[in-house]
Amino acid sequence: MRPFSQTMSKKDILLQRIREHGKLSTAEQLHLTALLSIPAILAQISSVLMFYIDDAMVGSLGANASAAVGLVATSLWLFWSIISCVATGFSVQVAHRIGANDFDGARSVFRQSIIVGLCISAATATVGVAIARHLPYWLGGSEEIAADAGSYFMVFCLGTPLALYSMLMSAMLRCAGNMKVPSLSSILMCLLDVGFNFIAIFPTRVITIDLSAVSTGLTTLDITIPGLGLGVTGAALGTILAEGTVAAYVTWYAVVRSKELRIWHTSGSFKPQPEVMHKAVSIAGPILVQRVLMNVAQITITVIVAPLGAIAIAANALGVTAESVCYMPGYGIGEAATTLIGQSIGAGRRRLTTFFAWMTTLIGIAVMTVMGAVMYMAAPLMMATLTPDADVQALGVECLRIEAWAEPMFAASIVAMSVFVGAGDTRLPALLNLFSMWAVRVTLAAMLAPLYGLQGVWLAMAIELTFRGIIFLIRMKRGRWLKIATYESRTHNE
Repeated sequence: MRPFSQTMSKKDILLQRIREHGKLSTAEQLHLTALLSIPAILAQISSVLMFYIDDAMVGSLGANASAAVGLVATSLWLFWSIISCVATGFSVQVAHRIGANDFDGARSVFRQSIIVGLCISAATATVGVAIARHLPYWLGGSEEIAADAGSYFMVFCLGTPLALYSMLMSAMLRCAGNMKVPSLSSILMCLLDVGFNFIAIFPTRVITIDLSAVSTGLTTLDITIPGLGLGVTGAALGTILAEGTVAAYVTWYAVVRSKELRIWHTSGSFKPQPEVMHKAVSIAGPILVQRVLMNVAQITITVIVAPLGAIAIAANALGVTAESVCYMPGYGIGEAATTLIGQSIGAGRRRLTTFFAWMTTLIGIAVMTVMGAVMYMAAPLMMATLTPDADVQALGVECLRIEAWAEPMFAASIVAMSVFVGAGDTRLPALLNLFSMWAVRVTLAAMLAPLYGLQGVWLAMAIELTFRGIIFLIRMKRGRWLKIATYESRTHNE
């Protein structure tokens, strides 16, 4: 059953041609990749800008405030990794079914994901709230930052269900080929986050505007700006309010408006089916284990950095935020790759799958090479916008310039992993990620931190990302990921 549509965009026409085994010229394949990648890149950049602005607002409160956020940031990544795997396990199945023109099957998977997502996010939130007060001390945080760090972590954990539905609905729409709505939603969330944070972080204050140069009869104008004055906790609250607003919108769009996914006024069971759950676990399970252990590794590195002091903790956290501006385009291209690979696999078009895999990976490498060069040159400006502390700025600049050299191979690892996910091949790539992180990055960081401080930690990161990109390219070249790819119903060869 095909979804009804009176008009079709160029993107929809090209995606339908994949499903119908129509021919696509090289120019059309590039065009389709661009149509999917550009909105995804914009969405990723807007997400990064949101956290960039958050960190800049928190940074204005001082080094201790930035250190409080930085201390628990990797632990939050762990919790977000858990809920993001729910989106991955189900959305890839949706891409395969849509690629096979099985839209009823896609909607069935979609319904089941809603219930499973609610249960997992509620459980994750409960655990997070329970450990929030103790976590900063477990991570080696000092007394002066522990209270703010624990409060920040707790608020984010309370918003876990909202974050999950935002991720899940956006992933479903992307795998259905709709990049526009998730992208616009990310931009909206960035704008809302700035507004909510502006009110939640800072106290009520009066801004005085000089009108002496204007013939108004007044010399100054006082404007009162309302604020809650919650500081670090306000940054978390503002982000969760923005995320909740966007989650409501993308859920409504997917359920009611999406021609491929809409389940409003349609019959169907929300009860999880064994075969769908098994497939979700087989796809997302290795990724979940990988992300959990990868985030444990990140937490371990935070513990390695913590003894270096508040300046190093703040520089590390803000440096990660600054760097993310450069690598988020890679994740945007990776999202496009997952959609293209998923639907091509579902349609049984393996030759086209291989072409899309290499094309998206090479585009990712090219884009992030340019971004790495920009990061190297703009590092002082990037750090200056995040914190007024000169010591934090100087240390962060050194770290960013070390990391800039690793961006091309970091891109290779990001997009290649997205290719493997789209094909449903996640077990060995997850193991490769874990080996690279633990055997290379954590080991080197532990060795280099006592000798070179935070710069040694970032040197370890740059070496590891380069190594990871190389081994992922080797795996993609060998092609085993395509031979064991899982897909729905169609097994045609071109």
